[in-house]
Amino acid sequence: MVESFHRGAIVIVGEQGQTLWSMGHPEQWAYPRSAMKYFQHLPFLQSGDFDRLNWGSEELAILCASHNGEAMHTELVSRMLKQLNLTADHLGCGPQAPTLRKDYEALILAGQKPSCLHNNCSGKHTGFLAASMAQSYDLNQYLYPDHALQLSIRKMISLFYEMPEEELKLGVDGCSAPIYGMPLRNQALAYLNLIMPERVTHDQSLQNACHRLVEAVAKHPELIAGSKRYCSDLVRITKGRIIGKTGADGIYSLAIPSEKMALVIKIDDGKMGPQYQVAHQLLSELDLISSQEKQELEAYSKQSIVNFAGNNVGYTQSVSLNCSF
Repeated sequence: MVESFHRGAIVIVGEQGQTLWSMGHPEQWAYPRSAMKYFQHLPFLQSGDFDRLNWGSEELAILCASHNGEAMHTELVSRMLKQLNLTADHLGCGPQAPTLRKDYEALILAGQKPSCLHNNCSGKHTGFLAASMAQSYDLNQYLYPDHALQLSIRKMISLFYEMPEEELKLGVDGCSAPIYGMPLRNQALAYLNLIMPERVTHDQSLQNACHRLVEAVAKHPELIAGSKRYCSDLVRITKGRIIGKTGADGIYSLAIPSEKMALVIKIDDGKMGPQYQVAHQLLSELDLISSQEKQELEAYSKQSIVNFAGNNVGYTQSVSLNCSF
């Protein structure tokens, strides 16, 4: 018997920005949350300030990450902060326990507590601080919506999400950063514009910044999320042919450069997990992943429910979406 279900909405857009297929309410409003991270660092990258730090693709990937707080993530962020002569105390994201239980247990056994370094957004905040330092902006108020850095980010959001600035709905993300809400269709358009920036700008430096972001994620999928995470596994298994990014409260955004197509999924109740199953179902139905790739990602198709005694007592699975266009 079906004990519970999750409903939501899906929007797929094509090369011209047209809606190719949708389910649910494509014009419903939602916050992209962490799916907005790529665009939050475009001003920093376009300005040249990122390159003046001699940072490379690893640093660029961690800026956009919603990571597990594994050693590969925290050590990289620590090195970046050290180069800036800053510490984890400068991060305004707040402490968060590592995602994986083994990492959390190791932290406890070492007599340590979770810090801001373990926060899944620590890379993003390090990027905010670096960008602010480069422009001599106030570091203490870098999360204020009217901070100079955040104002430049809002302009970038307006451009890529194809929304007038005054219509964006201001909110506060879980890491205390300003976030903006808009219709789901605009969220899909943003990911289309990420892989086809010429749709919204003739500025070559901005176009190059977009391409570099996509390339950095494709090159370092383990940094964008981490072990046992759909974002990392999808990019790694498809060798960067598909770029996906999760957002808290049930958001998942995808860009498929070869198909000049993008899509967004929103799970209405905000549950984290079903959006990955829906994404896998969509990619399978549209033949956007090979049979081998589908098999490697099968763990995200049907997930077992295991009780405290270790018994398999059920499963969650996406229903057929009958997606075609």
